[in-house]
Amino acid sequence: MYTIFAINTVVFLLQYLLPNLAIENQLGMFAPSIVFQHQYWRFITPMVIHFGLMHFALNSVVLYYMGQQCEAIFGHWRFAIIYLLSGVMGNLASFAFNQPTTLSGGASTALFGLFGAFLIVGLHYRDNPNIQALTRQFGLFILMNLAFGVFDSTIDIWGHLGGIAGGLFSGWALAVPFSKDRFTTRERVTAALLFVFVAVICILFGIRKFGLLN
Repeated sequence: MYTIFAINTVVFLLQYLLPNLAIENQLGMFAPSIVFQHQYWRFITPMVIHFGLMHFALNSVVLYYMGQQCEAIFGHWRFAIIYLLSGVMGNLASFAFNQPTTLSGGASTALFGLFGAFLIVGLHYRDNPNIQALTRQFGLFILMNLAFGVFDSTIDIWGHLGGIAGGLFSGWALAVPFSKDRFTTRERVTAALLFVFVAVICILFGIRKFGLLN
């Protein structure tokens, strides 16, 4: 969590101190650059840029709070993979369903994935009252943010939805350490296949948007 926070901070400082570099234009999710210029890094890099101090500050607070919770439950490397895959899935959803000229970015795609992963933990630990309490709080937070996103055009709601899906599938596939009695091999494999399936669908939708598929 601290490593991710440090990377986001360094990139934000570069954006703030060196605006002429237009880092957000180079690293943000911009579908035409992916389709026509093959800048595939844009499926990953949007999660490290932010549009303004408030955007960066809010995401940093959520990262600090949620990151500690999820990293403690999943462990370091599982947490890192869930965060990365959630961000990628969120950016894939942005690529697929946003307007072609939309430029988006922010850690919220990955952060919503952490919420999604925690919902999976809640599903498998229904006998733990502390986890259930946190799950209800996070579920309410997700619903409120999605509701705000419907009425606020500056919020990338597709990125958030994709992030949640990425967190659900990757958290389910990776599972909580030492919990074989709660996460079966069959459901973990199914979750991994669902992640791949949704990712492929998003790619196809994104390409089709530019008339490159019949």
